[in-house]
Amino acid sequence: MFTQFRNIDTAFRHIKRFSIALILANVLTVCFCAYKSYQMVEAAQQRIYILYNGKVMEALATHRQGNLPVELRDHIKTFHYYFFNLIPDDKAIETSVSKAFYLADESAKKQYDNLKESGYYNNLISANISQEIEVDSTVLDIDQYPYTFICYATQKLTRSTSTALKRLVTKGKVRDLKQQTDNNPHGFLIEHWEVLKNENQLP
Repeated sequence: MFTQFRNIDTAFRHIKRFSIALILANVLTVCFCAYKSYQMVEAAQQRIYILYNGKVMEALATHRQGNLPVELRDHIKTFHYYFFNLIPDDKAIETSVSKAFYLADESAKKQYDNLKESGYYNNLISANISQEIEVDSTVLDIDQYPYTFICYATQKLTRSTSTALKRLVTKGKVRDLKQQTDNNPHGFLIEHWEVLKNENQLP
């Protein structure tokens, strides 16, 4: 009789151990499945599909900090393109410069007003001068905020009879607006912008 009780007690202990092991295995399996599901959702959220020229293309989402220098340089380049790429047409000049104003603070408007008061734009129109700019390099300091920059560019002024090249150097700071718009796709704002040098290149 005691042997039978011992056998029942032993069997109960075995069943208890087996049940505990089974429960632990189930918990581990559920945790593993939840972890893998979270990883799959994260990976899926990083996939972005872009419609480009009628074709669906896949892009990969990354943290902005990794692309910060690239985005800053493109923002600065775009601003200079709108501000300095001009044709001899007053409405076209206003349209282009107005786009630049979305990317910078009132310091850009002051530069524009100074150029306008000095007759710079009227000279472009009256002499039929087309002005193009090519950004050669942009030096950034992203270790301090707002981010400071110095932009080195070449201006090309084309007349019907000649072409002149000018060396352009500007500096300023860039603030993150934390929000992108159609007029400001990177969500940055150039502040305290000024022209350091704008002189003819030596032949």
